[in-house]
Amino acid sequence: MNLLLMEALPRFLEVLGLDEEPMGIFYTDERPAGGFSPKPLDLPTREKETNNDIDWKTIFGQFSCVIGNIWRARKKKTSAYFDAERFGCPGGAFWLGFMKPQTETIIHYVSTGIPDRMDGELYCDSPDELRRIFDYIDPRPAPKRFCVVKPLSLFSTKEEPELVALFARPETLCGLHQLAAFVTNNPEVVASPWGAACTNLITWPLKYLARGENKAVLGGWDPSARKFFKTDELTFTVPYTMFDQMLERFEESFLTTKTWATVQKKIARSKRTWGETERPRGS
Repeated sequence: MNLLLMEALPRFLEVLGLDEEPMGIFYTDERPAGGFSPKPLDLPTREKETNNDIDWKTIFGQFSCVIGNIWRARKKKTSAYFDAERFGCPGGAFWLGFMKPQTETIIHYVSTGIPDRMDGELYCDSPDELRRIFDYIDPRPAPKRFCVVKPLSLFSTKEEPELVALFARPETLCGLHQLAAFVTNNPEVVASPWGAACTNLITWPLKYLARGENKAVLGGWDPSARKFFKTDELTFTVPYTMFDQMLERFEESFLTTKTWATVQKKIARSKRTWGETERPRGS
């Protein structure tokens, strides 16, 4: 991590009204010493499915959402980590790059279900279309054993995240959105494609990087994962290089203007509404 840039982080968060530091995301062969991860499970691959060798009752019975583990890590200010054994759910195993193609059972589950066997989530109107979408997104294979998500302050000087994720409500998000455009001069720098919550947090940002595109990704739209977010909260993930630019240049931007000061008042009002700060006397 760039220690000089990290020195600018407290002021950056203060200006944006963020009380929680960003989470860095990277892949490593070193398992974190502590933190949260799903319990080990047998990876449900397409090959095992073809051979009828998947215990789906156990897979669904021990379901552990990627975002749920990250939620716990956020609250405890520690790491969440995943690998081909600690994937939590078949969706997470696919999106984080630990297996592909996705099984037909999950393709049907996420779309229309299987008559007389299981209801579908109805996030896509047919298995054929969902199969096409999964093939299009084509998650990057995990380059190392573990996918680790942890607060930036826990990164050593020898570690560097690929991605930086911030969790914020709309008033703060408008600042992040506009700042991303300010540092890149790209009017389409922020994307918000379809996917599970972990897809927009990790998979899509990595896909854009693999294409050579410097993109920020707005996410958190997945109804199944909303229970692991604060009310009105979404995710904003950027490449580490873009985050560096944001830290270096935010003092040059609109974030120092009277316009932003007005937004900061709304951020403070929002915090009071949700009981995250003490209400001033007489207010």
